[in-house]
Amino acid sequence: MGFGDKIHNAVDKLHGKGKESAGEAIGNDQLKAEGKRNQVKADLKQAGEKVKDAFKKH
Repeated sequence: MGFGDKIHNAVDKLHGKGKESAGEAIGNDQLKAEGKRNQVKADLKQAGEKVKDAFKKH
């Protein structure tokens, strides 16, 4: 995984956490759910990058 990919995934995850927190603070369940989805998507991207890296090493 490239350094840029790591940064991009971390930013996406933080963005999702911010949305989730904002949704919780204002009582907006849709915004809260969107934030959780963004976090899951970032985690999946990161996992996919790790799998690609594992195959590159072998």
